Amino acid sequence: MSRTVVVWCPDWPLVAAGLAGVPAAVMKANRVVARSATARTEGVKLRQRRREAEASCPGLEIVKEDPGRDVRAFEAVVSAVARFTPEIEITRPGVCSLPARGPARYFGGEAALATLLERAASEAATAIGGQAAPRARAGIADTPFAARLAARSRVIVPRGATAAWLAPLPVSVLGNAALEEFLGRLGIRELGQFAEMDEGVVSARLGAEGATAHRLARGFDGERLVLGEPPPDLEVVRELEDPVDRVETVAFVASGLAEELMAKLRARSLACTRLLVEASTEHAEELSRWWRADRPFTPKAMVDRVRWQLEGWLTAPAGAPSAGITLVRLAAGEVGPDAGRQIGFFGEDTEVSQRVERAVARVQGLLGHESIGTAVLSGGRGPLEQVRVVPWGEPRTPDPRVEHPWPGKLPSPAPTVVYQDPIEVSLRDGTGQPVEVSGRGRLSSPPSRLFLGPGREQAVTGWAGPWPVDERWWDPSHHRRSARMQVVLGDGSAHVLVLERGRWSVEASYD
Repeated sequence: MSRTVVVWCPDWPLVAAGLAGVPAAVMKANRVVARSATARTEGVKLRQRRREAEASCPGLEIVKEDPGRDVRAFEAVVSAVARFTPEIEITRPGVCSLPARGPARYFGGEAALATLLERAASEAATAIGGQAAPRARAGIADTPFAARLAARSRVIVPRGATAAWLAPLPVSVLGNAALEEFLGRLGIRELGQFAEMDEGVVSARLGAEGATAHRLARGFDGERLVLGEPPPDLEVVRELEDPVDRVETVAFVASGLAEELMAKLRARSLACTRLLVEASTEHAEELSRWWRADRPFTPKAMVDRVRWQLEGWLTAPAGAPSAGITLVRLAAGEVGPDAGRQIGFFGEDTEVSQRVERAVARVQGLLGHESIGTAVLSGGRGPLEQVRVVPWGEPRTPDPRVEHPWPGKLPSPAPTVVYQDPIEVSLRDGTGQPVEVSGRGRLSSPPSRLFLGPGREQAVTGWAGPWPVDERWWDPSHHRRSARMQVVLGDGSAHVLVLERGRWSVEASYD
């Protein structure tokens, strides 16, 4: 069985943003997706909303998620690891994998190799994020999944002992919240308990996704870290007549290559989960990287990898190419059966869908993965909580909590405009006194005027509510009380107001 080494740089998005040593968090769709060690000690949690995170840690630095920035910075770490072997696979920014067999034999064993990799990766991370950057960690195991978990604890799992090492770990390490909740209702908390279940029963009850998780719990892995040459019939190459030194131009070329590669995969009913991106310059300088995705690559996801890789290469302070790029190559390294896609009435791909996908791929190739998004329903009480935006191409599955009861939820119809940062206003009654909401959810007096700012005043001609909400009353550190109401102003506009911590603000508006 082949062995895998995983090098992990903790809190990498914060290191790439230069915020590793301060209380900071990375936000995506108004949720915390990464936080620094300082913010973690202050109580900031993953998936927390921005308001809750800032309440837990006053002075918290907020930075928007930027995969391109993270990959560009991570190229320095990958280059440091590449001194030990050129066969490297990038799982995501901050995590890369390599086969253990060859390098371990050359550098004196797996323990010595892990130490050298940690030292090299840590030095590269410190050069980017400063002395506050966490030290890189390396882990070795029989499978890539187990090696990624081992890297978090700096563990070398003995050969053949992967299943036993995984057994006491919680099922949450599988990264599937729905599966974790289901197993929890069955009283299954550890991977070992899950592994003992009958494979046929798991497959029949939980489907292909559950069967894959069951294999991971048993110490098997669908991934194989064999970084050899991909099949020649599943690669595309484009030679450029004139050398190019602009990433945007190469990304535009890559969009055509991605479509060509996808056409080859579709003709064979295959999907690609590992991609090889190669580029070479006029002076014969080359950069080759393997990329892995949790789900099959789409054309725009391929273009993103090309863009990120070249940005990191062309802007590197050391090791940047001395000439323009003259060749780009994409190749599918690991393929499997295509799960299918939506087709036209007579079984063909719709032309409109193809044109939309090509246009989106080009825009995201030029402007980044987050440049185009689509709304997905989410559970919550306020308008901002009920919808989240995901990048185009990612799963748009509604949150199952949408169907849950939400006491205090704003009644229909839903507003058409929701403000990411609510606009602070002042709501007053006929005597000029501020309108308040009592503990029983009653207004202190009927609203009469809404002050939007200096010289901006509107009469309140109609109103409904308030709808008070008392959230997380059992948790003093996250207790939140608020009240919402709908108002119609003299100019005919309608808005949603929210009262929180004694201040009114416009949370959303109706068209």
